[in-house]
Amino acid sequence: MALANQVNVLPIDTSKPKYSQLTTHFDEGYQLAWYYMHAAPRPCFTPTLLKDIQSWFEETTMKIDGSKEHHIQYMVLASDVPGVFNLGGDLNLFRNLIQRKDRDGLFQYAKACIDVLYQNIINLNRDITTISLVQGDALGGGFEAAISSNVLIAERSAKMGMPEILFNLFPGMGAYSLLSRKIGASQAERMILSGKIYTAEELYEMGVVDVLAEDLHGEMAVYDYIKKENRSSNGYRALRKAKAHCNPVTYEELKNITEVWVDAALHLEHRDLRMMERLVARQSTISQGTA
Repeated sequence: MALANQVNVLPIDTSKPKYSQLTTHFDEGYQLAWYYMHAAPRPCFTPTLLKDIQSWFEETTMKIDGSKEHHIQYMVLASDVPGVFNLGGDLNLFRNLIQRKDRDGLFQYAKACIDVLYQNIINLNRDITTISLVQGDALGGGFEAAISSNVLIAERSAKMGMPEILFNLFPGMGAYSLLSRKIGASQAERMILSGKIYTAEELYEMGVVDVLAEDLHGEMAVYDYIKKENRSSNGYRALRKAKAHCNPVTYEELKNITEVWVDAALHLEHRDLRMMERLVARQSTISQGTA
């Protein structure tokens, strides 16, 4: 939040924070709502973070509909964890649920993920622009969250990818649906099956990243983008609506793919869970390194 002293950034609520793993701010001058993730004990999509985001979406929707105080035109998903946007699914939770063969638990977690993702995809069903600002690593579900926004802005040192194939699974909360619409089905499939971690510059050249920012200039890039869209906002937003009509991502599509993901997760073998355990340890190491 380096720009807090440069622009009119005001807390939406100056009382005791409502959320334990989410920090929110409203920039009145730009009609811009920020929400910063800081999940614990690892910077991934914990059930608590998912609940915080869902609650904040509900609060934001009420403000858009009923409050003249905060007329929101833009929403930015970002991170308060240095060097990390989000490391994806809660792999420790996955592993425990899979070991217990708890299909319902896996499905409920996956449903919480797509409930949040879908609201971002459809802009909370309001005439707003959603933006993801990636400063650091966005892996698995973190990458899915990043590409669910209308605009993906990434700093040059950011890295993104989907490592799920390393433990014999696939990213089941929107990756294929979103990437196939943005860069084509065959390219999306190659990315998912490769398990490769891409640089922000590579993804910019592929058309996944919309704005490539220099390091430490990501927030300024958000404001530059907003100024640009504001000059032709009618055209930008009309085109966005046309795109949604042309090839919409439906909730049913996301839910059906999630069901496939849950069934596939329950077929993982011991060696796959061991790999997942190593990735959990890596997530923990990254988290400790940023503390």
